[in-house]
Amino acid sequence: MPGTYDVHNVRALVVDDEQEVADAYALRLRGYCEIQTAYGGAEALSIIDDSPIDIVLLDRHMPGMSGDDVLSELDERGFYGRVVMVTAVDPGVEVLDMPFDDYLCKPVEREDVRAVVDQQRQILAYETLGEFFSAEAKRTVLEAEMSQKKRRKHSGYAKTAEQAEYLEQRARRLLTDDSILNQFNQIEREEK
Repeated sequence: MPGTYDVHNVRALVVDDEQEVADAYALRLRGYCEIQTAYGGAEALSIIDDSPIDIVLLDRHMPGMSGDDVLSELDERGFYGRVVMVTAVDPGVEVLDMPFDDYLCKPVEREDVRAVVDQQRQILAYETLGEFFSAEAKRTVLEAEMSQKKRRKHSGYAKTAEQAEYLEQRARRLLTDDSILNQFNQIEREEK
């Protein structure tokens, strides 16, 4: 059933250069969400390029490409997901300028890892829902105002329709209850 939440709806990536640590956090999340691991920054970016990731659990202190570097790169790329720093590095005032969504200091208990993943899933679901509502409202209004022939020729309409479809699928995957989507579709947006 669409929108029914189960443990595999969230796609998380654990990034830590210490394989045992990454694997331990992945084990804590096994059965709770779809989980992948990366043992370095470049590998993490490659995984994110190749598969849709919702939440990244990212260590700061890694050789080569640090977690801070990965975070900066994700920000530059416009990563559409949530990033949680999970690290032994004590935060300083530099975190004020860092684009992460949460910060956990190691060691992190199993319940806390799961709780932060669920919290970030909820936040991402509502962000996605807001973007979907905006795109879908535009698509609906254009469908009411433009002929099908005009819409087929208009690249902006096609892009908006495609984006709305993608956002709806992602919102349904992340939401625990998708009834709000049905309520949105019941609102009349065009003149009768």
